[in-house]
Amino acid sequence: MGHWFYRNIVEPGKLPMFLALVSFVLTFLLTRMITRMIRAGKGPFRNVSPGGLHIHHVVPGVVLTVIGGFGAVGSGQYGVASAICAVIFGIGVGLVLDEFALILHLDDVYWTEQGRQSVEVVVLAAALALLFLSGSSPLGVDGLTPDERQNRASLLLTVAANFLFVLIALVKGKARLGLIGVLVPFVALVGAVRLARPDSLWARRFYRNRPKARARSAVRAERHDRRWERPRRAFQDLIGGAPDRPALPPERDPSDRGQP
Repeated sequence: MGHWFYRNIVEPGKLPMFLALVSFVLTFLLTRMITRMIRAGKGPFRNVSPGGLHIHHVVPGVVLTVIGGFGAVGSGQYGVASAICAVIFGIGVGLVLDEFALILHLDDVYWTEQGRQSVEVVVLAAALALLFLSGSSPLGVDGLTPDERQNRASLLLTVAANFLFVLIALVKGKARLGLIGVLVPFVALVGAVRLARPDSLWARRFYRNRPKARARSAVRAERHDRRWERPRRAFQDLIGGAPDRPALPPERDPSDRGQP
């Protein structure tokens, strides 16, 4: 195990990336555990509210991300400094992305349905980092032979084609396939050739005068969402906690029936 770790992680200069990924995932899980304890009123943890102002953990996350990011850029791939900066950067990213929904909505939606977006982004970011750590190269350049890499025309054509697949997948509303396709081009190709989601920019532009395509897109999206909605929500609840249920309207007194 030690020999494999040195040959595949340390020697190629991937140790900072590995440390950043591990610290990112651990920070997210630890943060979620603490916030769930605060929510349940258990343990010694409480919200940080000096002077009545609630300090969200995205604030120290931004500071740590800036410090770790600039430190990592200036320290190179090797050495103790790069490892320390990678850990700081991973902790900062974990704190920031845990409140991604708050940044997106500019509102405290942490324990609402919109707050699930933070969990989705964290899972996607961890998957992309893991793919990159495993050796996948952006836009499939690692799939070229040495001779093809020497041929500039072939290299530029490959990168442009892969980038086009990624862009089409994103415009079709398939964000996950598009982002993963940055590192695994075949995934982006799948997203590029399949029907767009009905609420995507592609559907609004190209399916406007194609009622059959709009209908097929809506049916396929409904089937996909119905098939994956329950396991996706269960997974999100497992690692991030279930959101608050919306408050039910108060029941009216039977004696008030007919009253405005």
